[in-house]
This record gives sequence, C-alpha cells and structure tokens, in this order.
Amino acid sequence: MAREFVKAIHEGRGRGFTEEEQAFYDALADNSSAREVMLDDTLKLIARELADRIKAKATLDWMQRETVRADMRRTVRRLLARYGYPPDAQEAATVLVLRQAELMAEGVAGN
Repeated sequence: MAREFVKAIHEGRGRGFTEEEQAFYDALADNSSAREVMLDDTLKLIARELADRIKAKATLDWMQRETVRADMRRTVRRLLARYGYPPDAQEAATVLVLRQAELMAEGVAGN
C-alpha cells in the first residue's frame, strides 16, 4: 500500500499536482463513465479548483460542524455540475472528494 501511495504522489508531481490535487483527481477519475466522457484536462482543472475551494472553506472544526460540511457538499456538487461531470457519478464523486478532504484534515491534525 505504501508503494502505491508513493507511486501516486510521483504521478501527481509529474502532472504538476499537489498532493491534495492528486487526491481529488483520483477521486474524480475513479468513475469509469467520468473518464470516458470527460477530458483529462477537465478532470485536472476540477481537481485544482476543488483543492483551492476546500482549502478556503476548511476550518479547524469543519468535520464536526454540519453546516460547514453541507456547504462543502454543495460547493463540490455545483463545481461538478458546472464542468459537466456525469450526473450518474456526481454523488459518488462528492462522497469520495469529501472523504479525501477529511483524510487530509486528519493528517494535518495528526502532525
């Protein structure tokens, strides 16, 4: 598992991604219909914008405050819809993106 993580980080750096952007890109590209319908450049753009928006919205207690979590879900859904992410995959992508954000927040809190 550690090898896969290191490989993913190197792939992300090769694309010019930060670790956060790579995590969101992986979450978005996890759905095969999204990969078939959308261009890779569009997925990259969405991943970068997600990373920026989630960083801007993340507060110290965002995982405990339902209003902040709801706002993040809404932000992710709107962004996916704006870029034409396949509607059948939006809910799963939203869940994955928010889970990635939680994992990153836990990693920051753990340091």
